[in-house]
Amino acid sequence: MAELPPTASGETHALIPLALTAAVLGISISGPLVRLSHAEPLAIAVWRMGLTLAVVGTVAVATGTWKQYRGLSRPDLLAAFGAGAFLAMHLWSWIVSIGMTSVAASVVLVNVHPIVVALGSAIWLGEKPTRTQIIGIAIALGGAVLLAFGDAHGGASSAGGARALEGDALAVFGAITVALYLLLGRRLRQKLDVWPYVTLVYGVCFSLLLVVALVQGVTIAPQPPRELMLFAAMAIGPTILGHTAYNWALRHVRAYVVSVTVLGEPVGATLLAAMIPSIAEVPGVLTLAGGAIILAGILLTANREQRALS
Repeated sequence: MAELPPTASGETHALIPLALTAAVLGISISGPLVRLSHAEPLAIAVWRMGLTLAVVGTVAVATGTWKQYRGLSRPDLLAAFGAGAFLAMHLWSWIVSIGMTSVAASVVLVNVHPIVVALGSAIWLGEKPTRTQIIGIAIALGGAVLLAFGDAHGGASSAGGARALEGDALAVFGAITVALYLLLGRRLRQKLDVWPYVTLVYGVCFSLLLVVALVQGVTIAPQPPRELMLFAAMAIGPTILGHTAYNWALRHVRAYVVSVTVLGEPVGATLLAAMIPSIAEVPGVLTLAGGAIILAGILLTANREQRALS
């Protein structure tokens, strides 16, 4: 399979590290915000995507980039539907997992997706990782395992027993679905600018979540002012800043590079969960060491990609 087009300009090259850093910071607040919310998981997901869609859709219409939809083929539309469906499954499973296990364990397990993305990129996109990038991914995943080991041995307060195991399993399912979401997005982003792309995919995600919530009788509205503030924060930080920055990067770097960069989330989320009094999950030495190793793996993988595209 032919290579996808590289980054278009040196200016875009310079924006890649900034975009990925902003995305990591954005998604890092997601876990703590979900933990602070008292709403049902599906209600959280519906409000988060609905508020996000209102913003990105307005931008797509105002810039006129929505006209790019005219050039999409039926396979492109199917890919968009698939990406939106996988994002919906990711949000639902991960938000539920946050209520069953610790923030640290959930965000670590949901971030094992580089394995799936690397395999999928090689099989479906013809983008095989270099040896250096494989080492970087392995280092990052090793740090994630160490962080999880520290959490399991008292690094942070967490639920126990079968409920925690179920939460861990849902987080892993969230990792698989977000990997598939990134892979589909990498291909579709070659045809759409970021605003029409996220409007289309987020729209599919929101619609599916809303239908499922209504079928299950989940209370969507009204919501207390406190919950609405949390929903707005989730839309602005994790989704508009986080996911949209990653979707922008998918046009310029390979899917597994974006995927491994997301591994920075456990570091930020774990630290925030420790600092917020109402959560107070304090990481141990192994958790902090694992976070440092994750960052080393991210830097190795992302820097190697930058040299490859320069």
